[in-house]
Order: sequence, then C-alpha cells, then structure tokens
Amino acid sequence: MTKVFIIRHAEAEGNLYRRVHGWYNSLITDNGYRQIAALRGRFADTHIDAVYSSDLFRTMTTAQAIYPNHGLELHTTPALREIRVGIWEDRPWGELERHDAMRLIRFNHAAPDFQVEGGETFAQVQARMKSAVLEIAARHPGQTVALFSHGSAIRCLQGAIRGMGPGEMDSLGHSDNTGVTCLEVDGDQIHILFENDNSHLPEEISTLARQKWWKSREGSLADANMWFRPLDLEREENLYLEARHDAWIDIHGNEAPFDGAGFYQGALDCWKQDKEKALTVAMQRDEVAGVLQLDLGRMAEEGIGYIPFVYMSPQHRKKGLGVQLIGQAVSVFRPLGRTRLRLRCAPENAIAQRFYKKYGFEKVGEEHGPVTLDLLEKYIGYDTKNG
Repeated sequence: MTKVFIIRHAEAEGNLYRRVHGWYNSLITDNGYRQIAALRGRFADTHIDAVYSSDLFRTMTTAQAIYPNHGLELHTTPALREIRVGIWEDRPWGELERHDAMRLIRFNHAAPDFQVEGGETFAQVQARMKSAVLEIAARHPGQTVALFSHGSAIRCLQGAIRGMGPGEMDSLGHSDNTGVTCLEVDGDQIHILFENDNSHLPEEISTLARQKWWKSREGSLADANMWFRPLDLEREENLYLEARHDAWIDIHGNEAPFDGAGFYQGALDCWKQDKEKALTVAMQRDEVAGVLQLDLGRMAEEGIGYIPFVYMSPQHRKKGLGVQLIGQAVSVFRPLGRTRLRLRCAPENAIAQRFYKKYGFEKVGEEHGPVTLDLLEKYIGYDTKNG
C-alpha cells in the first residue's frame, strides 16, 4: 500500500489575473509564496519518501515546500499537468464568457464533448491522471509520496476514482491553492482518505476565501472577469483623452496644466506600433472599465515592458478588477522577451502606490518633469523568488 498526497500548486498568475492557464507556464504570486510557506509548515514533520511534480513552473515551485527540507530530489512529469486548453491558453476568462460562452459552459460542467482546438478532453485528463498516480505508486510500494498537480486535473482524478465520467463531476468540490488530497493506493485500487484540505491556510491567504466563482458557476464568474478590446484611437480619441484627463485631475487637481495634445501624441506613437495590443479597453460585459496603454518599443533593449498609462473608471475602482490590467500587460510583454514591467506613479497617489506594491511593484527611481513621478518595476521572468 502506498500513501499519496496530491497537492494543488500555490496561487499563480492565472488565479490572480483571471486568465486561462492550462499548459501556459505561469508564475507564482506573492500570496502564493505565503501559501507555500504555510504548506512547508504543514509537512515539516510528515515523513515523505519521494516528491513528484508536473513540469510547469507553478507546481515545481510549490513542491519546494517539501522536497528540499526532506533531503529529496524533485521528479517531474508532464503526466501531472493541468488540462491542456489549446487556443484558450492565456486568454481572459471574461473574453471566453463574451465570445465563446457555450464552450465555457461545457468547460465549467466538465462536459464529455468539451474540447478546444489543440486541447484535451476531460476523459483524456482523467485517464492521464489516474494512470500517473498508479504508475508512481507502483514505484514506491509501502512508501509515502507527494505529488504536485493542478486544480482541474486533481478534480478529474477525484472523479475518476469515484467512477464518475465527464459530465458527472458537478458535485465535487474545488481545491484551494495548496489544498491537499490524501490517497491510499493498493495495486490498481485507489481510495480517498480526505480531499481538498486547506486547514494550513489562514483565511487571509486563502485564494478561495476571496473568490466567488466556485460558489456560483454561472453567476459571479462573469461578474469578476473582464475582457479586452483594441482601442481605435482614430474613432475613440475622446474616450482616451477623457480617461487621461480624469486620471490627471484625480491625482494633480487643477494646479498642474493638463497637456491633452501631448498625451494624445504619446498614445498615437504607441498605437502605430501595434494597433491590436498597444492600446486596449478593459471591458466588464458591455461597460468600459478601464484603459491600458503599452509602449512596445521603449526600453525593449533593456528587457523592460513599459506601461505609460493604466486607468480604471471611477465606478469600477475598489472592486479587485485593476490587477487584470496588469495581467494583460504581462500577457503582451512576456512573449516579447521582457522580464520586467515598468510604469510611473505619482508619490502622492496613495491608493495607486498601495495597489502596485500589493502586486509586486517596487520603486527603482524617479522621473523629474512638470511633476515628479516614482518609477516602479515588477519582475515577470521565470527565475524569480525561489523558482
């Protein structure tokens, strides 16, 4: 008999930015590293003989909660990966709700006929995960093994153990990030001792404690997510300038003159670089929720993704949505080889300063002009933290 702990990865970018990350190789968030520390404490006195992980950054990094302190090496295998979602990879959930709603519903219910181009079916994931667990357990008879995998993959495994096929798993719960499921494996028989246990997580660092999608699949999922569309500067000049003016007045009041023409020229220069990605409108359903401006050329040789403007409309502020604009910037700049994001923030803008600090930006300098601005940076490369 082999005891198997199967553990979901810590909070990662997809959880935070509300983007679809199956085989996309996302990073762990700052809160995720706090979850890893809590997981390390949980297993400090638990005997473990071997540790396996999917070969993605977020699981391999989470596995550091166990294998270094136990003097073990980490074995990696793609068999423990998340469901592969092909053309959906790294797209915002809000975009799918807007443009691929029927397939999203089938995904949410693990329907037998769910599949996107280049992706897997739930039946394939069930077979892959169950086979991986049985094969690993067979290598470690009488021992205790820790496996690190992903939310939907673990749920597929739990369903397969119960004899549930795709379309029959709606009654199963969802695992928190770093949630623990414990199995006993005897030959080809797998028994669940407990599942989705997150008792090691204080509520303030639990991912599920602050999310609602898992409670109401068709309700609050759409409420919490945004989608992005290109901003056509020729047709939507007023939208852009109104956002710029509102942000300027909110920070500086009327004391410093607003240079609308200068801001427009800067936006035009960015827009001409890439009319699909340089200027985007963040949408919540049919409402304009924000504007994001990226300069794809500036500081490229330094590996920096420069963000001239991040804006949330007043009615969409303080709802936890703004971080999705940072996720959009990461999605554009990382494939271009950028390892850092940089933006400017007024020192007196306390709300924005707290927001950027919360999501990993640090002050690296100042820019002096008509007003003094802090230069803030966030690392988005793969050799960050303990990974």
